[in-house]
Amino acid sequence: MKEREKERDIERMKELIAVLNGASRAYYAQDTEIMTNYEYDRLYDELVELENITGVTLANSPTENVGYEAVDELPKDRHEQPMLSLSKTKSREELRSWLNGRKALLSWKLDGLTVVLHYAEGRLVKAVTRGNGEVGEIVTNNARVFRNVPLTIPYQGELTVRGEAVISYSDFERINGQLGDAEPKYKNPRNLCSGSVRQLNNEVTASRNVRFYAYSLVKADGVDFADSRQRQFSFMKDMGFDVVEYRLVDPDTIMDEIAYFEQKIQTYDIPSDGLVLLYDEIGYGRSLGRTAKFPRDSIAFKWADEVCETVLQKVEWSASRTGLINPVAVFEPVELEGTTVSRASVHNISIVRGLKLGIGDHITVYKANMIIPQIAENLTKSDTLEIPAACPVCGQPTEVRQVGDVQSLYCGNPACDAKKIKAFTLFVSRDAMNVDGLSESTLEKFLARGFLHEFADIFRLNRYAEEIMEMEGFGEKSYRNLAQSIEKARNTTLPRLIYGLGIENIGVANARILCRHFDFSLEALRNADAEELSEIDGIGEVIAAGIRAYFQNGENMERLEHLLGEISIAKEEADGSAQTLAGMSFVITGSLEHYENRSALKEEIEARGGKVTGSVTGKTTCLINNDLTSQSAKNKKAKELGVRIVSEEAFMEEYL
Repeated sequence: MKEREKERDIERMKELIAVLNGASRAYYAQDTEIMTNYEYDRLYDELVELENITGVTLANSPTENVGYEAVDELPKDRHEQPMLSLSKTKSREELRSWLNGRKALLSWKLDGLTVVLHYAEGRLVKAVTRGNGEVGEIVTNNARVFRNVPLTIPYQGELTVRGEAVISYSDFERINGQLGDAEPKYKNPRNLCSGSVRQLNNEVTASRNVRFYAYSLVKADGVDFADSRQRQFSFMKDMGFDVVEYRLVDPDTIMDEIAYFEQKIQTYDIPSDGLVLLYDEIGYGRSLGRTAKFPRDSIAFKWADEVCETVLQKVEWSASRTGLINPVAVFEPVELEGTTVSRASVHNISIVRGLKLGIGDHITVYKANMIIPQIAENLTKSDTLEIPAACPVCGQPTEVRQVGDVQSLYCGNPACDAKKIKAFTLFVSRDAMNVDGLSESTLEKFLARGFLHEFADIFRLNRYAEEIMEMEGFGEKSYRNLAQSIEKARNTTLPRLIYGLGIENIGVANARILCRHFDFSLEALRNADAEELSEIDGIGEVIAAGIRAYFQNGENMERLEHLLGEISIAKEEADGSAQTLAGMSFVITGSLEHYENRSALKEEIEARGGKVTGSVTGKTTCLINNDLTSQSAKNKKAKELGVRIVSEEAFMEEYL
């Protein structure tokens, strides 16, 4: 009997290992979720229990493997010391008992991507991700553009620091709505951070506001820390590092300090999935040694999730710009972590099917990291939820696509309104109609709900005022601010309108060139033939054909007339005397001192007839960069092509 039970347990272990490793591969290597954190932890705990019961640990068990395997696209590097996981507990009393009467540092357990920084002779020389704990990926160029990593430090010896690269919740919300069509929408800040840090192009990393918080000093030869981890933290601060927030605790104070972190996480902008407790005495901690997977000088504390039972009322299917249709569970409202919750993203079809959802099912919900609502379990498991056969926006057929281990629902209609997000994003942008408050993510929600079909609908959103005020993230004040911004945008200029229409190859500079040529007359521009357009300096035959094709399209003209009925265009006068930069092309890079930002300088150049492009070519007049000695790709390209590199001040003196 016992043998049969053991065989059954081992078979179950094999199932769990396959499921957990598949989930880890999707989460760590592909930045995709196929199950909730709650479900992963539950299955992991079941595997640990079975391993303890049977005394068997199978090959490739996640209880032995640490982290993800380094991907092929980035060079690899072996860590000098293996990076181990931490043993975990959800018991506060266990934490106090673990102290064994000693002092320790209690800090955030940040939820990002672990990175190891190496310094020599006071300079950052290498940055490596955790990888599988033994071998990681070299991301030095990316680490150099983290928002707060010191590139030089006072200490001249060899220094190794471990920390967590993170993206804040507020930056996550801002950036997620700006991702291009080729990039998947990130599910949480951790995924976004991982995708940002492990980029081949560090310009992408630089745009994502990645921050680094040091939590462990691995090596600093010749420095006396008086056997104290707290002294090490102070040393890292002196070197210019932001260190993870911590409190020195003992058995008498630890409960109060846990309560401090528990309260702060409600509004903490940095993702955290728990706390870490580390002995302050370095020697004592080292004397404890380690297991095959865990060090014994530290332990992780995971928040005991507040779980509430509720009833699934419906699942909303929200179409996105990429055609992906995301399921969102709507359930009877419950109180979680001090707030009322009634919605939770289910992410994809794999999770829907794994949970075996059906309308009316009794489910339990919680807040991942005490922030993001998630479904923990489905107690009923009716498995009766119908996957939509038609897109909720355009009504065309949907299809389930499998990418790796993940199944997701897509709309196959290339003309689906939900896919117009890029056109609407351009239309409301600062250089176009300048409608503040309509981020790409907000536009995507409005498109998914059918509020927007053409540009004129932006100015008719008051029809949906009550619905908008009830949407998640909105309220009366937010809607009022949006309405005021829309009213302000009704008064515009012709160059802004022409740019905002999204005519192929017409950027801000070309829009102004066209408007000036036709004396700011829309009718003259609309009626111009391809020959006249192609003779305009800077336009040419290809761009002229695109302009003519746009204005000859009947649907475009019908929608333009609708739009003209909603806006007022201020008449501008052409001023040929100011076109001192006509025929010149410039590239701007790096930070500026005299102008507020690059867009401000770009506007100045274009107002004088010049062009601003994103890359250096043989036709570039000059590259504007205050760091003349920079080894950036643009500087290198300019030197290769013999294009002048000038500072902002030199540009102003010579050209303005």
